[in-house]
Amino acid sequence: MPAADAGTTRFVDEYLAFLLAQASHRVSGVFHHAVEGAGLSVTEWRVLASLSGSAGETIGALSELTLTKQPTLSKIVQRMERQGLVARSDTAVDRRQTLVTLTAKGKEVAKGHTRLALEHQSRVVKPLGARDAARLIALLRKLVQLPH
Repeated sequence: MPAADAGTTRFVDEYLAFLLAQASHRVSGVFHHAVEGAGLSVTEWRVLASLSGSAGETIGALSELTLTKQPTLSKIVQRMERQGLVARSDTAVDRRQTLVTLTAKGKEVAKGHTRLALEHQSRVVKPLGARDAARLIALLRKLVQLPH
């Protein structure tokens, strides 16, 4: 990104939130287009990805993972259940909470898309080199795990 004036740096060139948003947009844009072309919404993809390798997540946890408001997510999960991608049940600890898990069909759909996501990720980070790519992912994981 060119600076506004020679010798100066634009605020946004050093502002973490802006840089993360720009990076997310660039990294996600192409893949999200492919997901939508396959008939899934971005949120449906995020639900499948969040449940992949998980024994199940509550609606509240999925809401955080998918960056989706709970009422909106509940409707999406209901639709995904009708499509046979996920199953809902009460949690063992609190019957007021709903646990969402992948069905066999959901696991198959998720498997195909996670493979494509990892291939896309490999292409995106290749210019960084393996060491910097691993470091970037580790640092982002730390940042995401910081308390709100």
